[in-house]
Amino acid sequence: MSSSEPWTIRRILEWTIGHLTEKTIDTPRLDAEILLAHACGCQRIELYTRYDEVLGDKPRGVMRELVKRRTKFEPVAYLVGYREFFSLDFRVTPDVLIPRPDTETLVLELLELAKPFGAPRILDIGTGTGCIAITTAVNNRAATVTAVDISPPALKVAHANAVQHEVADRLRLLEGDLFAPLNPAEPFDIIASNPPYIAEQEWESLQPDVRQHEPRQALVSGSDGLDIIRRLIKQSPEFLVPDGHLLLEIDTTQSDAVRRLLEAESAFENIRLINDLTGRPRVAVASKCRE
Repeated sequence: MSSSEPWTIRRILEWTIGHLTEKTIDTPRLDAEILLAHACGCQRIELYTRYDEVLGDKPRGVMRELVKRRTKFEPVAYLVGYREFFSLDFRVTPDVLIPRPDTETLVLELLELAKPFGAPRILDIGTGTGCIAITTAVNNRAATVTAVDISPPALKVAHANAVQHEVADRLRLLEGDLFAPLNPAEPFDIIASNPPYIAEQEWESLQPDVRQHEPRQALVSGSDGLDIIRRLIKQSPEFLVPDGHLLLEIDTTQSDAVRRLLEAESAFENIRLINDLTGRPRVAVASKCRE
């Protein structure tokens, strides 16, 4: 970024967009705006009211380092330390999967199913950042939420996010493998999970942003991607009340296989698939039969 011309915000944006495009980054404009706003300590929208402002050496140096790291496919969310989900900002680190818009489909359905319960007891398995659990608690003030993760560093991130969004008093965080830290004598009205669902053989074909930086254990689940989903379907009835619900985020290619797994579990009925905003099946839902 050396030149006799002044480095205004407009010029830095234009240069960065071109540079990221050359490096085959998928969303060069969006990435450039987020990184520059972070370097400037302002909101993205403010960049456009400050177009002709010449950037000082310090924020320019920060921006230069961020762009270098982005061209090595380090995710923007890790670079700036947060990701927006359901209109809330969530702290992220390389210890957790970055929240994605697809998961908002699950949260929307969860919130709708929670309404008849009045004061629902909700379980989030594999919570990561806590985005499902925390968003639910923020949007349903009567809910009490339990969130489980096998990763202690992930639970620290989830706790920080719960404190930030002022729901820590209604969110119980537990360390363990799926249902291991839970008592079936205290069942839940709703169990939700965005589990690992990528097949082992697909790992090498993932985008470098994901493959090189996001936690593998939060993504990969056996030879067909369904190992964890099988366990969740098998074990969850023991932890659900009659008429309680199980919600699973899935890969769009797994819908038929997941439906068959749910149909094979006699404890479930009313099995259905919810489409995401692109019209593809993204969430599997089943209700526990009445006893």
